[in-house]
Amino acid sequence: MSSLAPHKAGPAAGAARGPARRRRIALVPTLTLLLGALYCLLPVAWVVVASTKSGSELFSTFTFWPGTGLADNLSDLSAYRDGVYWRWMGNSALYAGLGALLSTCVSAFSGYALAVYRFRGRETLFNVLLAGVLMPPVILAIPQYLLLAKADLTDSYLAVLLPQILSPYGVYLARIYAAAAVPADVVEAGRMDGAGEWRIFSRVALPMMAPGLVTVFLFQFVAIWNNFLLPYIMLSDDEKFPITLGLYTLLEQGANTPALYTLVITGAFLAVFPLVALFLVIQRFWSLDLLSGAVKS
Repeated sequence: MSSLAPHKAGPAAGAARGPARRRRIALVPTLTLLLGALYCLLPVAWVVVASTKSGSELFSTFTFWPGTGLADNLSDLSAYRDGVYWRWMGNSALYAGLGALLSTCVSAFSGYALAVYRFRGRETLFNVLLAGVLMPPVILAIPQYLLLAKADLTDSYLAVLLPQILSPYGVYLARIYAAAAVPADVVEAGRMDGAGEWRIFSRVALPMMAPGLVTVFLFQFVAIWNNFLLPYIMLSDDEKFPITLGLYTLLEQGANTPALYTLVITGAFLAVFPLVALFLVIQRFWSLDLLSGAVKS
């Protein structure tokens, strides 16, 4: 009479359970990211839907169903104070575009110099820049105002542009990227061929640093576009306001005139488009630069 021995799981069964367990564990960060994306996108979705509602629809119900007042909201927003909203948008484009461009140039020069050249005090200077990265902008706002007031530059476009030109974080990124993307042998080869330092930087190093500088430009553009505190301190003429400060004044007036709330929401909805368009355009060049760099290497 034979007895049946209990069946023991072999190595194949254990190996089969391994991938399944790893897949279950991998679901945790995926779900966390999905919840984070939902948390971030939910207010944006509400602004998009709320901008389509008239004043009565906005205050009567709270739903994510689109309304019928988008065309009227756009017309009222454009007509408000002879189109001052579009002036605010133009001011933001000037502050963010020119400020990000100048900041990227300064970051490129500074980051390349800190990465390539050896001079006394280089590491000390870089550590000071790192301290600037860690320092909150609110700490610097009042000293910047006092300095610009001494120069009689407050309530002007330069009062918002000048403090944005030097970005410690941009210099830090440019330095790290230049150290990784520009080999010392390439710089030395250019010097041996008789090229000057400016020619080496502009013709050799700058194309190699392009993807990193695109990142610096994007970060600085978004930071300046969304900046509220600096224009709030520096400016008093609402004709020079950026879109953030302009919408804030509309929101304050909405406490006495509730009809302005629809203008604020519609204006916030339109203010997102330049950032989305810029990201899509820059992402294309970013990918092309990375691809060309991989092919050349």
